[in-house]
Amino acid sequence: MALKVGLVGLPNVGKSTLFNALSQAGAEAANFPFCTIDPNVGVVPVPDARLDRLAELARSERVVPTSIEFVDIAGLVAGAHQGEGLGNQFLAHIRETDAVCNVVRCFEDPDVVHVSGSIDPARDIEIVRTELVLKDLESVEKRVERAQRASKSGDKDLVAQAAFIGALYDHLAVGEPARTFPKAGDQPTLWRELSLLTAKPVLYAANVGEDELPDGNEHVQAVREIASGEGAHVVIISAQVEAELSELPPGERAEDLASLGLERSGLERLIAGAYTLLDLLTYFTAGPKEARAWTVKAGTRAPQAAGVIHTDFERGFIKAEVISYQDYDELGSEAAAREAGKLRIEGKDYLVQDGDVIHFRFNV
Repeated sequence: MALKVGLVGLPNVGKSTLFNALSQAGAEAANFPFCTIDPNVGVVPVPDARLDRLAELARSERVVPTSIEFVDIAGLVAGAHQGEGLGNQFLAHIRETDAVCNVVRCFEDPDVVHVSGSIDPARDIEIVRTELVLKDLESVEKRVERAQRASKSGDKDLVAQAAFIGALYDHLAVGEPARTFPKAGDQPTLWRELSLLTAKPVLYAANVGEDELPDGNEHVQAVREIASGEGAHVVIISAQVEAELSELPPGERAEDLASLGLERSGLERLIAGAYTLLDLLTYFTAGPKEARAWTVKAGTRAPQAAGVIHTDFERGFIKAEVISYQDYDELGSEAAAREAGKLRIEGKDYLVQDGDVIHFRFNV
């Protein structure tokens, strides 16, 4: 399954322009609100130079990168939780994502109208946050009375659930997002069942003009201050530049990026931000038929990592033959790594590391 990131924001912040550039999926972009009525989905291969190098060394017939799925969700406005704008149509789509990327307008352009009449990232972020919190509050409120009724039975588990729901409601009622609720771990099953919008981790994409790359402007600083208070990540990006880069041949993109003082494209930086936010890592499999990248959460043990490839691999796991990417790259082949003593045999408790090149042994 691809990592799924929902792009949200107010109308005319550059969200759909960014989506088009990232996914080249052709979502309509226009200078008026609600041009994206249904969520547009683009599955994007994750650029990774390590995978290309492994394919070269292993003489792989094909290369299969891991992927990330961007969902362009219709622009929201104040009152969306009550159905203003496109209301609940887009809120449901956010529930299906792993993380939320809030695209914040940090560029000045008199030709592109702002739905609120001026550029103010702090205000825009607050509008988005408030609408999502209010929707979560509405969902939790429906559960409060039901939980209280159930708790009257005296069952200690139901009493604990009622207390949990009540505390969560109070937390949301003062405008705090669910992801900052300190007792979230007390009821993990109930927490997952609630599927709260504001429980999802947030990445801010500060959308600036071309001449404000790579460091941003005073508007970006406002976004950074808010993100710092939330423990969130900020990526400075220019949707317009990304749109232009997406039309260039790959060989010319690096030159254009260098001229802007950038080493990586906005896509690569967004993906890196999402991986860090969600605590993800990449491991590889490589051979003559295929070199492939796989995404797992940090802390994943070898059998579960094998299960990402196929459930039979996890059920019948015997061992993992592991070479670090650095050793594979330096020595040039699996055989050379084995001869140099750089191939390790790991068991069921091994925690997969970013860049591991793994061959799994298993019983069918």
